[in-house]
Amino acid sequence: QLQASGGGLVQAGGSLRLSCAASGSMFRLNVMGWHRQAPGKRRELVASITSGGISTYVGSATGRFTISRDNAKKMVYLQMNSLQDDDTAVYYCAAVANVRGVYDIWGQGTLVTVSS
Repeated sequence: QLQASGGGLVQAGGSLRLSCAASGSMFRLNVMGWHRQAPGKRRELVASITSGGISTYVGSATGRFTISRDNAKKMVYLQMNSLQDDDTAVYYCAAVANVRGVYDIWGQGTLVTVSS
């Protein structure tokens, strides 16, 4: 189970920190990722982090967002800085719990709205 939180309304140029609380004994082994879905668009991967803490970013998240995890607390975070209008989306945390490398466990999403 994954529970995302931390979304809200923020002005362009501002920052937000999203949190994802996970349950399950295998959390430390899972690749975790943050995805987002903007209105009228397909869900897309924003950032991912391996069990060992290696992070990867996609597109405009590079240089502005930071993904991190605390395996002891079973938490994953997404620090988002310099937010832009097109960052407005529902953000989902997800986990890979299979050998195919596919995200198959999803949280409920948290809405981020950036106003200009």
